[in-house]
Amino acid sequence: MAQEQMPHKLMLQDRRELTVTAVTEVCSFDDRLVVLETQQGKLTVHGQELQLKQLDGGQTRVAGTVTALVYEEGGTARTFWGRLFG
Repeated sequence: MAQEQMPHKLMLQDRRELTVTAVTEVCSFDDRLVVLETQQGKLTVHGQELQLKQLDGGQTRVAGTVTALVYEEGGTARTFWGRLFG
């Protein structure tokens, strides 16, 4: 029996608190950048004073001032050489 996927949702409240569901991995984080792998691809959160507040069962909460949310196309980042020769 196939495992049912959690729906991927983003909820941003007053640009101060972001909740993301269907997170499979926290790739990296610091106070200005959080990179999350989700079931819909890699999501990068840009901001100021960012903090990971909750990591629970595929749900992640980020607090701080959110300035941008960016999804990577194609699921994986391409290197300079990959773009040049690919």
